[in-house]
Amino acid sequence: MLSNDHAVESNYDAFLASGDVKGKLFVDSSTIHPDTTDRLGKKVTEAGAEFVACPVFGAPPAAEAGALICVPAGPKAAVDKLRPYLTGVMGKAEIAMADRPYGAATTLKLIGNTFVLNIVTQLAEAFTVADKSGVGVEPLKQFVDNLLGGIASAYGDRMLQGTYWKMEEPLWSADNALKDATHAQSIAKSVGSEFKNAATAQGYLDDVKSHAGGAKGDIAGIYGAVRARAGLKFENDV
Repeated sequence: MLSNDHAVESNYDAFLASGDVKGKLFVDSSTIHPDTTDRLGKKVTEAGAEFVACPVFGAPPAAEAGALICVPAGPKAAVDKLRPYLTGVMGKAEIAMADRPYGAATTLKLIGNTFVLNIVTQLAEAFTVADKSGVGVEPLKQFVDNLLGGIASAYGDRMLQGTYWKMEEPLWSADNALKDATHAQSIAKSVGSEFKNAATAQGYLDDVKSHAGGAKGDIAGIYGAVRARAGLKFENDV
């Protein structure tokens, strides 16, 4: 996986310089700034190929299960060529953005990722307060499972089972989460708004990066960061 916009764009420049790409279809699933996505689309189409921006929502286990949510954008003719490989193959659903600018797909992806940042931050703060107040994390986890479920339960498991500090490789690294949050803030600023909750997550992610390393620390490590700020150990006892 390429870690940032520069790496993605450099690879495209190398592909396009390596030979004739006329008639080929490039599909990009990178989580990058929409301006970068639009630049890639322009470069590819000027070289005579077709381009579809198709970021996806879902962690690696969802990819393995063919349960991603796909967001294809670009000319409808190009998107239609990709569609047979989306729902029922790569993913469980498609958010159709055909004939929309390429960057519309990555804009949606980055806005969507702020939801995950917010969920993880809320869980981390709530579990820490539940722990220190004496309520305990298990009753709160039951509340999360029964009322919210889904991604909230999955991240809750990664926190309470200690996976966030035991895992050898992150599912979503602190570096990548910070990159996505920074891009999302850039988009919000460009339209006169902001993501205040994401800014809180960014502060915690900086702590995760300092503790575990940006490439090794997982976004669920926000739990450890919140714990540490509250006077507990970064690593929970499990």
